[in-house]
Amino acid sequence: MGDRRRSWWGWGWEDEALTPEQATNLGAALATRPGFEGLQARRPAKLGDLDLPEPRLVAPGALAKLCSDATFDRASHTYGKSFRDTVRGFEGDLPHPPDLVAYPNDEADVASLLDWCASAGAAAVPYGGGSSVVGGVDGGGEWADGYAGVVSIDLTRLDRVLEIDTVSRAARIQGGALGPVLEEQLRPQGYTLRHFPQSFEFSTLGGWLATRSGGHYATVYTHIDDLTESIRTVTPSGVMESRRLPGSGAGPSPDRMVLGSEGTLGVITEAWMRIQDRPRFKSSAGVHFPTLSAAVAATRLVSQAALFPTNCRVLDPGEAMTSAGVSDGSALLVLGFESADHPVDPWMRRAAEICQDAGGTIPDGIRSSSTEGAAGAWRSSFLRAPYGRDAMIALGCIAETFETAVPWSGFDELHAAVTTAVEKALQEICGGGWVTCRFTHVYPDGPAPYFTVIAPSRPGRQLAQWAEIKAAAAQALIDAGGTITHHHAVGRDHRPWYDQQRPDLFATALRAAKAALDPAKTLNPGVVIDP
Repeated sequence: MGDRRRSWWGWGWEDEALTPEQATNLGAALATRPGFEGLQARRPAKLGDLDLPEPRLVAPGALAKLCSDATFDRASHTYGKSFRDTVRGFEGDLPHPPDLVAYPNDEADVASLLDWCASAGAAAVPYGGGSSVVGGVDGGGEWADGYAGVVSIDLTRLDRVLEIDTVSRAARIQGGALGPVLEEQLRPQGYTLRHFPQSFEFSTLGGWLATRSGGHYATVYTHIDDLTESIRTVTPSGVMESRRLPGSGAGPSPDRMVLGSEGTLGVITEAWMRIQDRPRFKSSAGVHFPTLSAAVAATRLVSQAALFPTNCRVLDPGEAMTSAGVSDGSALLVLGFESADHPVDPWMRRAAEICQDAGGTIPDGIRSSSTEGAAGAWRSSFLRAPYGRDAMIALGCIAETFETAVPWSGFDELHAAVTTAVEKALQEICGGGWVTCRFTHVYPDGPAPYFTVIAPSRPGRQLAQWAEIKAAAAQALIDAGGTITHHHAVGRDHRPWYDQQRPDLFATALRAAKAALDPAKTLNPGVVIDP
């Protein structure tokens, strides 16, 4: 990759960010809407101008060579990539960076780092690719009061595919492997993990497991849970590894305790994962519907027909226009099938029949590629969206997303409640803006709606206004019977609503597990559960 470098404050690669000219053009396009007049793109803080506090920790002996206190390392590990994180990074507001960033080379290094942190009274924050959008990898802050310091443990050197079982079609993979690194090692053998979240390029296997990541594929094997055979975790109390099995009814699953634990119980160093043959047969289509409700009804029928499409994403008219170039006011269903074994045309034809019977049309026809037509336009927009979010921040706007899941019977009520609550908040707080909705995943019993909010903000009030809108949206989700998150995890941002969602007795049990595995309260304090 040469001298290419990731942005220390924003999303992705520095050379992939929108240029000042592109950001200005975006501002001009937004200026046609009320409240967005006169937007001017600002430039982010410069790394060289940061004045970070001196580190409070000094790593002992052999651990010293694993640790860095360089400005880039500390700055880039201070926050994740939520809206709040990125705004603070853009402004150069980093009062609580991690004292050190550690780069372990192997599992023994991880164990040694945790031992040292526990004995030194320091907090340890496991860090994969840093793509958390819920405040899950913060390098410091009020939560760190009472600790001697904070060490961010970057796992990306543990990035190897260690073993492939070709008979069982599974692979033992280290937790620090970034998506592209992992796939590059599986590809020569003809395999893929087939897990592609939007953050794929900048997130790790361990991060996917720790946050119960949802991949790009809309049905069947979409959550990382579905692809997991066993997990190996280093905790402050020792190593915990589950038995590798295709399935088991032997009591509560140890993997289920680690999945979604967000670095609070241990550091995921390895996992056996179910891999797949690389797909050869593909088919896709963009189905237009006159209304969102018509698209939702058709999508429910497809999801309950046991066709199991690879892609089954509904975009409301606003999303369809901005993300897929559909300008006739239609809602869009992005539909796709793929297989490594057989042609998928019969499945696509049947799904198309269901959609057409429900009032849908397919103006571009059925295609053998996912990169053409409205489906291709949506795919390209989807991959570039986080860079656009950073440009919106530079323009002084609010750009936020939140997602949930709800049974089909509750979707209409949830959609109405959330849309009403957010639109009311936008008008009162920002004087304008809009909210759109799409489905990212569908199940036979319900969809996973994903909302996008765009709004103007007043100078100096960007984060305060965001927080009010976020709270209104989150409470509306919970009150309407949805989950606070379908695949973005809990972190610190979602804690107030996660605490409402989970049973109190489960929280008590989780605190007991935390006490057993992390008695010194070293790991990621304040995330998921208070120790």
